[in-house]
Amino acid sequence: MTDKNDPGGSATKPKPGLFGRMLGQRDAPRSEAGAPRPGEPAQKRSWWVRLRDGLARSANSIAAGLAAIFTKGKLDESMLDDLEDVLIRADLGVATSAEIARTIGKGRYDRGIDVEEVKAVLASEVERVLEPYARPLVIDHTKKPFVILVVGVNGSGKTTTIGKLAAKLTASGQKVLLAAGDTFRAAAIEQLIIWGQRLECPIIHRPQGADASALAYDAVKTGQERGSDVVIMDTAGRLQNRTELMAELEKIIRVMKKVDPEAPHAVLLVLDATVGQNAMNQVEIFGRVAGVTGLVMTKLDGTARGGILVAIAEKYKLPIHFIGVGEGAEDLESFEARDFARAIAGIED
Repeated sequence: MTDKNDPGGSATKPKPGLFGRMLGQRDAPRSEAGAPRPGEPAQKRSWWVRLRDGLARSANSIAAGLAAIFTKGKLDESMLDDLEDVLIRADLGVATSAEIARTIGKGRYDRGIDVEEVKAVLASEVERVLEPYARPLVIDHTKKPFVILVVGVNGSGKTTTIGKLAAKLTASGQKVLLAAGDTFRAAAIEQLIIWGQRLECPIIHRPQGADASALAYDAVKTGQERGSDVVIMDTAGRLQNRTELMAELEKIIRVMKKVDPEAPHAVLLVLDATVGQNAMNQVEIFGRVAGVTGLVMTKLDGTARGGILVAIAEKYKLPIHFIGVGEGAEDLESFEARDFARAIAGIED
């Protein structure tokens, strides 16, 4: 075990129950149109711009489909069928796509309808579906340490997400212990060590090929001994159809419970938006094996099918804690349904 860069000292903790909101807290409210109000900090606007630009491929794909449909004249059944097809191809899910088409059709048959009107309805319906699941990650300070296990397939962005999350936690005064549980990849171990050094977080790691469940035991035990507020453990990226690797994940959880019967207190599944429908299968399998408690969606800037998040929410009804639209530490933010809905519908401000 290597234990470096313990910040030591006493850190001010946020009040219990408020930390989750703090992670996604914005400096000032935004106007209904989405633009910053006078005197609003530039950082607030910059996240909206990054989100809007990050979802541009998805929004542009949908907009192109809408333009092809709603320039044909008066609204009819065939146009609604075409709309549903466009939304399904954008991975919004069958039920949501059908509901949006039905909503567009109400009171609008046999009259013209423009694309901006359709976009407004699209944004409203997407927000309605997602709002119940836009929940901040709440750190329960009665659990000390609060253990977060991060799971997902190779390439989903788990290790980078852990670093970004640790940055947010430490910035709010939390004492964070990192555990480099992806013992299959030396690069993942090194990456987390670098994050630990950058953030002055202690980190537990072992050589490549070491037993990840033993490291999990040490991580929870050490977190207790050090008085850590949060322990975040990385895991090896494992394909959801590799039964032996999923069995190892089950073992990690069993071993954690030997130290703390309630651990892990949160299991975050990191999903790569670019894989589209395959993400649905990942939620199914990881949910069954690891008891996923919340989702993080990354790489929304790399796909035209960002609507997959809507389909996942519609089917699995899991909390969506964070979304990512870039590689920088500032490109992971708490999920807000209204912002996402307006961005994917292509509403500019």
